[in-house]
Amino acid sequence: MSHSGIRFDNVSKAYGNLRVVEGLDLDIAGGEFVSLLGPSGSGKTTLLMMLAGFEDVTSGRILVDGALVNDIPTYRRDMGVVFQNYALFPHLDIARNVAFPLEMRGMGRADIRQRVDRALEMVQLLHLRDRRPSQLSGGQQQRVALARALVFEPRVVLMDEPLGALDKQLREQMQLDIRAIHRRLGVTIVFVTHDQQEALTMSDRIAVFDKGRIQQIGTPREVYDRPANRFVAEFIGETNLLAGTVETAENGGTAVSLSDGTRIEGRSPAGLARGSAALASIRPERARLHAARPAEGNALPAQVTDILYQGSHIRVDLKGADGQLTVHLDRSAGEPAVGAPVWLGFAPDDCWIISP
Repeated sequence: MSHSGIRFDNVSKAYGNLRVVEGLDLDIAGGEFVSLLGPSGSGKTTLLMMLAGFEDVTSGRILVDGALVNDIPTYRRDMGVVFQNYALFPHLDIARNVAFPLEMRGMGRADIRQRVDRALEMVQLLHLRDRRPSQLSGGQQQRVALARALVFEPRVVLMDEPLGALDKQLREQMQLDIRAIHRRLGVTIVFVTHDQQEALTMSDRIAVFDKGRIQQIGTPREVYDRPANRFVAEFIGETNLLAGTVETAENGGTAVSLSDGTRIEGRSPAGLARGSAALASIRPERARLHAARPAEGNALPAQVTDILYQGSHIRVDLKGADGQLTVHLDRSAGEPAVGAPVWLGFAPDDCWIISP
């Protein structure tokens, strides 16, 4: 099975005066797992629907393996699609549901049976091949939908919020299952989600959407540790943002003066000019609390306002000179008391400085 590369070349989509996707460029390598991540209405699902052929492109080109697909009908694009609502046929058993794309392609019965069994085995549902969808749980139905999307060995698999209706535990298990299937088959997957954790867990790369444009595309580590702008920093995970002015910027090392005169050091992308406004982003799990000012690294005075036990970590809310701050402490770390004065410490490497 060859794995297809996809190119969006200056693609736009408008409904009347409403522009949903705006001059978008994106290259997806063959065999890559790319998540389109963003809030509702950011254009990610519309882009997926244009790729699938369910929506027309207003302007621009969509290429698969170098061939233009703008005017090719959906059924000839050779793409498997998985939706949130499963879209299974209630009157057919599981095997017939999975066989449907093969029957539509006129494949012989012996071949169909072989392929259906292989696809059901891949999603660990072969033993339920004779059941009806109503006899399966939500998670099992989603597995059937996945098997049906993979059974005809498509070049590309498109997934639109496929795990949105599942409970947390099942959702996390399905994330790992889909990731394992992707590794085994190496098929190109384009996955739409508004769930940051899901995108971080599953993807080779993440395209972060807002207002019809890609704000940043990169590996999960890049978009989390080195967000391109304020939107990405706040949308992916949780972060502390401190406003200040750039004092020095050279070789990626940048010093910022905060509003109360405190000087902090961090890392930054190229192009931040001295004297320009800046935002320092510090992830809550990268900061530490100290009773006295630490000798090394950055330090900010603060006061503890609340402590929340959150299972994997302890969340401490603080009031600093610039407003609210949050730290995630390891459960083995000692907890400060509410109202206690503390120092918030963090290394320059854990402070990412961006233009506001």
